[in-house]
Amino acid sequence: MRRTFLGAGLALLLAATACSAPETAAAPPPTPAGTPTASRQDPAQADRTLASLRRVDDLPMWEMTYVGDYDPTVGTDAAPPSPFGCSLFAASGDPGRPLFARNFDWDANPALVLRTDPPDGYATVSLVDMSYLGVGADPTGDRRLLNAPLLPFDGMNERGLAVGLAADDGATVRAEPGKPMVGSVRILRLVLDQAATVDEAVAVFGRHNLDFDGGPPLHYLLADATGASAVVEFVDGAMRVEKGRGGWQALTNVPVVGVPEERRRADHRYGVLAAALTKAGGVVDDRAALELLNDVRQGHTRWSVTYGLRTGEIHLRTAGGTERAYRLPVTLP
Repeated sequence: MRRTFLGAGLALLLAATACSAPETAAAPPPTPAGTPTASRQDPAQADRTLASLRRVDDLPMWEMTYVGDYDPTVGTDAAPPSPFGCSLFAASGDPGRPLFARNFDWDANPALVLRTDPPDGYATVSLVDMSYLGVGADPTGDRRLLNAPLLPFDGMNERGLAVGLAADDGATVRAEPGKPMVGSVRILRLVLDQAATVDEAVAVFGRHNLDFDGGPPLHYLLADATGASAVVEFVDGAMRVEKGRGGWQALTNVPVVGVPEERRRADHRYGVLAAALTKAGGVVDDRAALELLNDVRQGHTRWSVTYGLRTGEIHLRTAGGTERAYRLPVTLP
């Protein structure tokens, strides 16, 4: 949908202590430079996109506004991160201020805050691990950035629909005839572009076969501006969905669909999130959410982010402690 981003790239807020980087698993090797496969921009739009790139943090974290259209079904796919992290939760105890929050735990790679506004999809703000585009720590002028819309690791769209991923070792997928195959990270772009509600997002998942080859299996947390949320998992090859209830829903790296809550809480990070959200009745603001994410951060947490699903407010904290705030205008249902 054609929307105008307001307040994008707002001021630096504060600094905190940096955390250590992981000592494992190098990023995927760079892919050859060339014409971006996904871009449907004219030359002027591509130039404006690349000219909008700016560095905002020593992670390094960059920001970029994508101008023009892209084809979300072709081009770059990512091998998903290995399963040593990621913590997510949706908090809807206050119906007027539902919130989605997430830690992304992975290698010390450059990251990108990406704004997109395609003519045939919803406007979004998402976060991208740039290493999967094949670019280095300084991507200035690298046209592979024009594939960035394809690989959101979490994000929110203008209807207040948010989605994020986490590794799930036990997940398995089985291809169903007649459905197109998409990458397990690429599906987030299709959800953000096409879905306004959790139910619509679940339907997007249901219309596609997911490809878990080249990386660990994943599961996903969805939440929307009505306070609805859901976990999407793949059990014995089939997609299964668990809707949120009780004002909150959390996800780490353990299965949750069909698993008793007591067993879920045996996972340390899930247990910390569950205890705090239960005590709060699912009512947390962005500051409390960031502090809760801090309670479950790991040495390789690259960013923590909260998405206000009705306010459109986005608060980002990087591994270096830099905090930034953005706003995506949200059209409420």
